[in-house]
Amino acid sequence: MRFDRIRLTNFKPYADADLDLDDGVTVIHGLNGSGKSSLLDACFFALYGARALDETLDDLVTTGEDEAEIDLWFTHDDTAYHVHRRLRRSGERIQTADCTLEGPDATYDGARDVRDRITRMLRMDAEAFVNCAYVRQGEVNKLINATPTERQTMLDDLLQLGKLEEYRERAGQARLGVEDVRSEKRGALDQLESTIEEYESRDLHATLNALTTEREELDAKIERYEDQRERARETLEEARTVLEEYEETREELERLDAEIADLESKVRETEAERDDLRRELGGERDRIEELDEEVEARRTETDLDEATPEAIEERKQTLSTRVEETRETAADKRTKAKALETQAENLRTKAEDLSSRAGEKREEASELDEKVEAATEELEERRERVSELESEAETLRETFEDAPVAFGDAAERVETLRERLDEVRDRHGEVAGALDAARSRVEEAERLRAEGKCPECGQPVEGSPHVERLADDRERVEELESELADLEAEREAYGAKLEEAEALVEREQRVESVEDRLATLTQLVDDRAESARETRERAERLRAEAAELDDQAESTRDAAATQADRAETVREEASERADEVEALEARLDRLAALDDRLDARADAEATVERLQDRREQLAELNAERNDRLTEKRERRRELADAVDEDRVEKAREDEERAADYLEKVGDALDDLTTERDDLQSRIGSVEGDLDQLERLREKRDALVARVDALESLHDETESLETMYGDLRAELRKQNVETLGRMLNETFDLVYGNDAYSHIRLDGEYELTVFQKDGTALAPDQLSGGERALFNLSLRCAIYRLLAEGIDGAAPMPPLILDEPTVFLDSGHVSRLVDLVDEMRSLGVRQIVIVSHDDELVGAADDLVRVEKEPTSNRSTVERVDDPTLAAVSGE
Repeated sequence: MRFDRIRLTNFKPYADADLDLDDGVTVIHGLNGSGKSSLLDACFFALYGARALDETLDDLVTTGEDEAEIDLWFTHDDTAYHVHRRLRRSGERIQTADCTLEGPDATYDGARDVRDRITRMLRMDAEAFVNCAYVRQGEVNKLINATPTERQTMLDDLLQLGKLEEYRERAGQARLGVEDVRSEKRGALDQLESTIEEYESRDLHATLNALTTEREELDAKIERYEDQRERARETLEEARTVLEEYEETREELERLDAEIADLESKVRETEAERDDLRRELGGERDRIEELDEEVEARRTETDLDEATPEAIEERKQTLSTRVEETRETAADKRTKAKALETQAENLRTKAEDLSSRAGEKREEASELDEKVEAATEELEERRERVSELESEAETLRETFEDAPVAFGDAAERVETLRERLDEVRDRHGEVAGALDAARSRVEEAERLRAEGKCPECGQPVEGSPHVERLADDRERVEELESELADLEAEREAYGAKLEEAEALVEREQRVESVEDRLATLTQLVDDRAESARETRERAERLRAEAAELDDQAESTRDAAATQADRAETVREEASERADEVEALEARLDRLAALDDRLDARADAEATVERLQDRREQLAELNAERNDRLTEKRERRRELADAVDEDRVEKAREDEERAADYLEKVGDALDDLTTERDDLQSRIGSVEGDLDQLERLREKRDALVARVDALESLHDETESLETMYGDLRAELRKQNVETLGRMLNETFDLVYGNDAYSHIRLDGEYELTVFQKDGTALAPDQLSGGERALFNLSLRCAIYRLLAEGIDGAAPMPPLILDEPTVFLDSGHVSRLVDLVDEMRSLGVRQIVIVSHDDELVGAADDLVRVEKEPTSNRSTVERVDDPTLAAVSGE
């Protein structure tokens, strides 16, 4: 398997990224935090979904965005596939909106189906992928730090041995289950035999025949009673039909009586309403005569020739025009008067303002005089401070004449001393750790010698490696103690020198501060002297400006008095125009009153016409009601003549007799039915017992066959359990041997010229490293860099084992190393490069390395550079055409 292409939209720091991946070694290079590992997270997420990552879906979408898309194209077993995942915000949460896997033969939809298909295709889930092919950042020591049991579980799962153990356990559980079922079925068979014997002891067939005869006699009696009950029901139904017809006729007569009374009442009410309308008509006609008299009186007041709406409207328009013209003239006069008054007020205000400004300028000139005097005194004080700072700077510089460094070099000396002190401290920590380990070995050897036998294996202690090495360990303790004392003295000496150098740095900083302050003060003294001169000149200008403002204020007061007189004259003219408007509006009011009387007369005439129409409508309505009254009275006479009282009485008597008989025959039938139901229940019970006996016999035959089958199945599950256990042990032995060989081949490449000889991997996956002198070490006794490189060797060996397989090659995912150099120094990084070259030479099709280490760039067939824009916090990815040139240029 290999990754062909990854395309991202709004995934983590990537707004838009598209990267092709080829065979060989691809190094994804960039600074820490630039987003390199996010590319691998995207590939891993595309294959296995959110469960594969230690993050939520919210963490995968770029901050501030609502959607993200991830597309991964890969080839597996020479077949091309494409995974597409789309994340979308829904409310407060991010959810998977689309997830598809497209292949040549089928398309899978949904996160679960895609994950299951990937797992079956690669024969590994997300955890197995990480344990085999994907060394994630910070997990380089995962396998080496695991316990043997955890390591065995991980490797067995990768090599598919976990399935065999699972199958063996299932077979064992199945065997136990068969034993339980077999015992249960044997007990059930014995119980069934006893039950069948009990049923056969009862004469069920004879009992059934007697009960059947008794039921037939009872059925005939019930049939006779039911025929008589049916005839009584027919008589009851006929009588009720006659009574219902009579009841319907009686109800219709009552309804007709009510309708006739209602119509007669409505006719009377309508005639009364017509009388009221007649009286109202008389009142409206009187009202019209009164309005005619008022109209004539109002016309005389308005000097109109005739009281018509047209004449009134024409006169109103003429007067309204004159009112508007006169009102506008008055308004113009008032506006002009107001403007003149405003001008007068503004001129008075301006005069006051000019006087006030003149006073302010005189006060400001006096204040400036005081400031000049204060500034002169301050200048003398600052000149004295300048002299003091010059003296202090010279004194501080003279102190460097006897110092170990020249002025300006103290900071560099501090950095040098700190580096030397850090080196001594690091060495001190290493020696202290080695001393603790050596002391522990001495104490352990002395304890074993005192006991005489090893408390773990029970063998004699004398001659064991622990005791024979005791003298060497004691000598090593003395050497380490001496070296530790020398390091402590050296640390104290460097500490004292560092304090002295830091004091010199403080003096340099003080000189710089004093000289900066001196320059500032010198410039400030010059600025203040110039400022004092300018202040004196400004005070003189202010006194001259104040005298000029007083003259302007006096002339402005005269202009204000002139404008006030003109405003009074214009306001009197505006008052005369207002009186004229009032007279015109009074004439308009009289015209409006006349117009109102004409409108009232027109309304009265309309009311008369409406009342007349209403009286005619009511007369027509009563005529219709009288016709309907005649029809309903005729219908009532016909219904009253049709009623037959004798037939109704007979129907009542038939209903009573039939109902009484039905009640009595019903009780009798209930008793007979209860008796028959009881008899039928007894028959059913006997028939059920016969059926149960037959079923019991069939069940017994089936149980006998089932017990025989369980005996055979128990033998098969027992054999299957043994077979899976033997097969798992044999395959684990083969895998351990192959993995141990491959691990030592890789180990020889990495540590061929070092102090280590080989590695032992036992059947329980316990790892032991042997030095060339034969000393056995646990992997956790190696240094941090050695442990990391050792673990990478182990991971590569596991990858080789899975890729080559026991019985032939298997398609494997790319070998992915995410920041493998975190715990490696430069020497170990070069060995990692050798390890990568070896894996490539062994035929690993695709290796992807994420690192910020420049040394790995030289091992790359393809270089991918990742950068983050600091302003937008978005990452970009691009291929570098020539990785060699990129490494040389430091890109």
